[in-house]
Amino acid sequence: MPYLDITVIPVPSDGQAAYLAHSHATTAMFKEAGALSVTETWGTDVPDGKLTDFKKAVALKEGETVAIGWITWPDKATRDAGWEKLMQDERMASSEFPFDGKRMIFGGFEVIAEG
Repeated sequence: MPYLDITVIPVPSDGQAAYLAHSHATTAMFKEAGALSVTETWGTDVPDGKLTDFKKAVALKEGETVAIGWITWPDKATRDAGWEKLMQDERMASSEFPFDGKRMIFGGFEVIAEG
């Protein structure tokens, strides 16, 4: 089954173009490292929750939008090797993030069912 890296990111609302440019540049690196695909989404209907929600999760500020993305890898072993390679890639090290990375949430997930 595939393995996913998922991110939830607060992005300046007027920074969608910069976010996409960053994504296009890093997508090429992820694919070189073995990723099958990279998907980016832009929050357009993100409701407030009673206890928690995406906005609270990233401490969303006025003028920001929640973006969610995922990288699909063939399996966890490929993902682990890919990330090791990426952490040594000068292009990744010099990449500037068009968002506050301190409030980004990320994690790796094993796919257990697909429809």
